[in-house]
Amino acid sequence: MKRVILTGPSGLDLMHSGLADVVIPFMFRCVDGPLPLNELAVYVAAHSETAKPGAHWSDFVGRWPQDAEDRSDLSLTEFSQHYSVVELWFDRTPNDQLQLIWLLDYLRSHPEMLAKSKLRLIAFDLISQEAANIGKSLSYIPAIDITSDELETARLTWQAYLAPTPEACVDLVHGDLSALPMLRLALIDLLAELPSNSTGLGATEMRFLELIARGYERTNALFHLRSLRRTRVFSEFELGWLLHALALGPRPVIAGLDEELRAIDRENLRARQDAYLRSRLSLTEFGKAVLAHQEDFSRHNPIDRWWGGTHLTNDRLWRYGSVLTKP
Repeated sequence: MKRVILTGPSGLDLMHSGLADVVIPFMFRCVDGPLPLNELAVYVAAHSETAKPGAHWSDFVGRWPQDAEDRSDLSLTEFSQHYSVVELWFDRTPNDQLQLIWLLDYLRSHPEMLAKSKLRLIAFDLISQEAANIGKSLSYIPAIDITSDELETARLTWQAYLAPTPEACVDLVHGDLSALPMLRLALIDLLAELPSNSTGLGATEMRFLELIARGYERTNALFHLRSLRRTRVFSEFELGWLLHALALGPRPVIAGLDEELRAIDRENLRARQDAYLRSRLSLTEFGKAVLAHQEDFSRHNPIDRWWGGTHLTNDRLWRYGSVLTKP
């Protein structure tokens, strides 16, 4: 039985697990910046000669069977016709869950691929598991049929995340999401990244301040010690941009971030990494006041970021605590 696995970035090691003939990692991000809706359509379509590197599903497949690479220019659904089973391996992290609900919504229009698809219920972070261990524990990772319940839950949640306000997502958290058991916690994590009512900062930004106040002055600790940071929404590079806003704005809450980062191009990852490593972080007096919930960051600094389909600005700042607060 020939098998293909679709997974998120956390599942890259599945390429070495021997669990499938082909492992296709979905590398797009849905938690930072405007949602890449046009890019998603291109990602699963047939390959275009004008497509940029990394814009097609085949660009990240590291191990090709001899009979498969010649079909890498096909659309995802056409490529999958050559396989008996398509397994969806997306873990509990927010971006993986967003990828999953987008993919399930996409599969609604492709019943021939949907009919052979199975959903693995993964209650752990794939990035923390070695490929060999995943293979040994396969019997403990349920594979379920994808029914109308999973499809409708995915559709409703994806449409809610696309909406220009977070209201529908808040409603869903209090509704029935049991068809996709990992989705509720992912939505809760995402909602926690909305600006708080008292500080104007999200959960990861506040955790940065807490850790720096405790003496963690190096960016490596903030970016890579996930169990210490205890937030799971953003990637390393997205964390860097959060840090920029906190340290390089008109009234910073953090001091010590290398000033050269103001001029380094966003795509120059090596130079950015070097600048992060040179940084020695501390809280400003204003930062200490924000950490103590005595000041509001958004009253002194520009806000311009995206939460799903919601564009957060100073004039349109949706806030979330025990309840959602309208601008």
